[in-house]
Amino acid sequence: MISIRESVAELERSHARRAQVVDCYAAAIQSAAQYAVDLDADITSPHRQHRSALAESVASGRDDIIEQSRATFRALLRDYRDKAAEYLNRVREELSATARALQETLSALAQSDGDQETRLRDGMRRLRTIAELPGAQTVRADIVSSTDSVESAFEEMRKQHRLTVSQFVVEIQLLHQRIDALETAAAVDNLTKLYNRAEMEERIRLTPPGSCLLMVKVTGIRLAESRFPSDVAAQLVAAFTKRLRNMMPAYAIIGRWADEDFLAILAMKKNDAMALANRIAEHLSGAYSCVLNGKTVRPTLRLTVAVLESASDRLLDRVREFLRG
Repeated sequence: MISIRESVAELERSHARRAQVVDCYAAAIQSAAQYAVDLDADITSPHRQHRSALAESVASGRDDIIEQSRATFRALLRDYRDKAAEYLNRVREELSATARALQETLSALAQSDGDQETRLRDGMRRLRTIAELPGAQTVRADIVSSTDSVESAFEEMRKQHRLTVSQFVVEIQLLHQRIDALETAAAVDNLTKLYNRAEMEERIRLTPPGSCLLMVKVTGIRLAESRFPSDVAAQLVAAFTKRLRNMMPAYAIIGRWADEDFLAILAMKKNDAMALANRIAEHLSGAYSCVLNGKTVRPTLRLTVAVLESASDRLLDRVREFLRG
């Protein structure tokens, strides 16, 4: 009887400890939501909502939810980190561009207005000198008052001119940024920042001897697009692209041939390229964690990878044949 009572007491203590751990875990997730750094409403608000929803589900204490929450919490943190990094990089670029514009404006003002200001101030000094002459007593007050008014008006005009030019230069910089982005989008896939098919075809024609083409056929992106909202497919492509880039040499030229076809130009021997192709097929196939309304979903990708030497006959035709035409 005593043994049973002790076992029951120990079981109750275990349940109490488990409930306490679950409460602490849920509170930690909720605190992480509350204290997330405010960046942009479109970034921070959904992130807080997803974390709060996860905390509420964890508080239920269900074993399956707690088990799934590990991957979901990690995916939420990773998603927020990536979006925060992108936002901060964009802010840094805008600040750098504004600073450059202001510096250019100040330099232009110093170069263009320096001579005119010197001549005007010399003229004012000469007028004041004339006002101090004995014969100018009757008009001295008027001359001094007029020169002071002219200098004051000139100073205000110069400040306004400097402000106007600064604003104008900043607007030009912003326009240049938009123009650059549009030009880049014409040659580079805007979603994955990879070269598009037309650009890759041109680069293949210019590929030097001794290089290799690594071709990747992916199955699963279109399926994800049909099963999930577009944001999940975008996360999937971004995650795959990031892993693909990380496995490639820094000098690799990487392009997106079609929705599920990718291509890289590598300055390496075929044996080395084949070894890389095998590693890519092994490590990039499988499930990818994506976030959907604060929950983790795991679309799966399957890869087929092949290598062609740049010296191959009908190189571009063979690429088209492998990458679905």
